[in-house]
Amino acid sequence: MKVAEIRKLSTAELTTESTKLREEIAELKRRLHMGEVQNVRLIRGKRKDLARLLTVLSEQLVKEAK
Repeated sequence: MKVAEIRKLSTAELTTESTKLREEIAELKRRLHMGEVQNVRLIRGKRKDLARLLTVLSEQLVKEAK
């Protein structure tokens, strides 16, 4: 997900997307330990997407608090 796409989302949408990404990361980690997933880079990409989401979410929360 690009930052421009993320910035268009509302705060509620960002929180739901972040929980969905966290669940996906947990599932990928579980599958990695079970030996079903060979692509470790997929987890890294999801983690970076989560970091982008959380960064934009915190920026929006700061703006709303002012």
